[in-house]
Amino acid sequence: MDVKLPKLGEGADSGVVVNVFVKEGDPVAKDQAILELENEKAVASIPSTAAGVVTKIYVKAGDKISVGQRLISLSGGDQPVVAAAPAAKWAAPEPEPETPVEESAAEDGEEIPKPVAAPVASPSIRRLARELGIDLSKVRGSEAGGRIVTGDIRAYIARLQKATDKPKVAAVVPAKPAAESIDFSKWGPVTKKPLTQLRQVIARRMWENWNAIPHVTQFDDADFTRLNELRKKYALAYEKKGAKLTLTPLVLKALVGTLKKHPIFNSSLDEIAQEVVFKEYFHIGIAVDTEQGLIVPVIRDADRKSVLELAKELEQLAQKARDRKVTAEEMKGGTFTITNQGAIGSAHFTPIINKPEVAILGLGRGAMKPVARDGKVEVRMMTPLGLSYDHRVIDGGAAARFMVDLVKAMEDFGEEAIKL
Repeated sequence: MDVKLPKLGEGADSGVVVNVFVKEGDPVAKDQAILELENEKAVASIPSTAAGVVTKIYVKAGDKISVGQRLISLSGGDQPVVAAAPAAKWAAPEPEPETPVEESAAEDGEEIPKPVAAPVASPSIRRLARELGIDLSKVRGSEAGGRIVTGDIRAYIARLQKATDKPKVAAVVPAKPAAESIDFSKWGPVTKKPLTQLRQVIARRMWENWNAIPHVTQFDDADFTRLNELRKKYALAYEKKGAKLTLTPLVLKALVGTLKKHPIFNSSLDEIAQEVVFKEYFHIGIAVDTEQGLIVPVIRDADRKSVLELAKELEQLAQKARDRKVTAEEMKGGTFTITNQGAIGSAHFTPIINKPEVAILGLGRGAMKPVARDGKVEVRMMTPLGLSYDHRVIDGGAAARFMVDLVKAMEDFGEEAIKL
């Protein structure tokens, strides 16, 4: 029995083997993890769907493998076995409830099908769909019980043809210059280190984001003196509740309130339809610095969560990201991103927008500085801010107004929001 790599989810057809958990001669139980696979920025365990003894292993750590490729062979049966893709990791579609196929006479020597998942169709229709490369689950059946007939196949093909005839407007991305191979060793000693799969993904996406979006960055400084005082005042109470109170959940609260006042910053540009899509939910991406590279998990519905809930979720997601346990689904659906270098150092910087979002906020390290307030010079904790935005969607005036309101929300942060 060959265990093969299954389809991992929409748009995912390959990955890199991180670890192989079995060796030849090992007994394998049903649903036992046999290897770990890295795809895009997520790592998932691939389980076996049958029990047996490993007779051969076809992959090793570091191999790039594709859907359908053999992983291992098992003794104890003669039917091919395909490993099941873990839905929580790869966000594979859930199976539809099973519906028995209406029995009909076998045609051309075909066996009468056993009960399988819906859609409902005769053997001849199924054979036709296979020959044409059509996924019957996408075809709407017009007969009783949703049964698919030849006319439904024709209608589906007509819809596909009509869709391909529609004019499409795609983003113009400059062609990447041809790579040049340089022998740096002719000038002195060198050490070479291959790019990891994650670093390759980051490099590709940064190139695409930077070249597809006309970036403008708005700079300002926010007085974090009050925010920091509130953080210190309630840190112990939050610790007793099992949460580490940092400035980030407070920034999140201030940010969400500002996004509600300026919804264009919580939107996306649909380049095909030439429409701006305003989102009525607030899923905030948090850039996490890990040893492998930058990973951006998403806090969903940040507007509906308390500072305590945000603090706990931030800590959990950051740890999952550092352990490479964050799933691909946990990095999708963001509406706006925050990247905070305050714990590391540095001041202003220009963050790159995380497409298809239209803006990103970068925070530098706060520092005590003399500031003129009400005719007097006071020492305040000033934090540098950098707001990069998509100039196709957002104008400079809108960005300036957004930044003014965001700074005010941070400086006038209400204590009621942080109280337990």
